[in-house]
Amino acid sequence: MDYNIWFRPFVWIDYRLAVLFLVFIPLILLIWAFVQKAEGIQRLLAIYWRVSSLVAITIYLMIAQYPVSFISGLIAQILIPISLWFWVDLNDEIEYQSSGSLKLIFTSWRWATTVYCILGTLAFIPFLGCAFSGNALKTPYCRVWFEAPLLFKEYFHANSKAEFLGFLGITSLVVYVLYLSYFILIKLGKQGRSATPQ
Repeated sequence: MDYNIWFRPFVWIDYRLAVLFLVFIPLILLIWAFVQKAEGIQRLLAIYWRVSSLVAITIYLMIAQYPVSFISGLIAQILIPISLWFWVDLNDEIEYQSSGSLKLIFTSWRWATTVYCILGTLAFIPFLGCAFSGNALKTPYCRVWFEAPLLFKEYFHANSKAEFLGFLGITSLVVYVLYLSYFILIKLGKQGRSATPQ
């Protein structure tokens, strides 16, 4: 492990912010929305979780240190804000039918997550080269991104091989890409920016 990577603390901060903004807060909001029976927020968060599953897939790809993980990580940060704002009917339902603390905190989280993902995307672009060069992938500059996923493996998959977890990641990525392609090529043309099937 090379401790001369000056941006290592920022990489770890990014992972911690991801856990906070992309896992803990939306999970709490989803439970809260079910308790409050706020259907618009429930539906939007359900869409969010489907889209953001690419982040979890990326973690498993990084455990196996696959170059494609840098591409999937970047795409995840682009798709998440889109998923939060794309649906006209859900935006209207949340804006005009919801009220109170849940709506305020949900809206704050939505904006904060959007800003976080935009800044994360811009910061991550310089590391895309790690996905296209085997030599670059072996450098501390790229490998610093694998440290947190490997720590995750130690905590939750200590008895599993990285290759097996990588296989799960690749399989999940293929399913994700197929579903996303189906949505873009077929469903999007039929229902547009409405989350309610036509």
